[in-house]
Amino acid sequence: VQLVESGGGLVQAGGSLKLSCAVSGSIFMINVMGWYRQAPGKQRELVATITRRGNTNYADSVKGRSTISRDNAKNLVFLQMNSLKPEDTGVYYCNARTMEASAYWGQGTLVTVSS
Repeated sequence: VQLVESGGGLVQAGGSLKLSCAVSGSIFMINVMGWYRQAPGKQRELVATITRRGNTNYADSVKGRSTISRDNAKNLVFLQMNSLKPEDTGVYYCNARTMEASAYWGQGTLVTVSS
């Protein structure tokens, strides 16, 4: 499984960004897709996940401001982020978990929110 993120950048507080993750390889093995982020000096943390059936889960810090979605036909996973805050700054990683609990990661895309 290969994951390639895009869509990061610099945005002012209150703005929006939409991240994309292109998925390739053994897609049939994937059970859950997710977005994680890592702020400078902090551990990587969960942002949102979406299952094969479309069930979603969000971290409390982004709930109500972010939406995870997937386009199965195009093998894409998205993270729409609105009302961005400086504390949303970090490297955002796409993650895929297989039914055998293997995990795959993309290279990350940097999101910087200025105050």
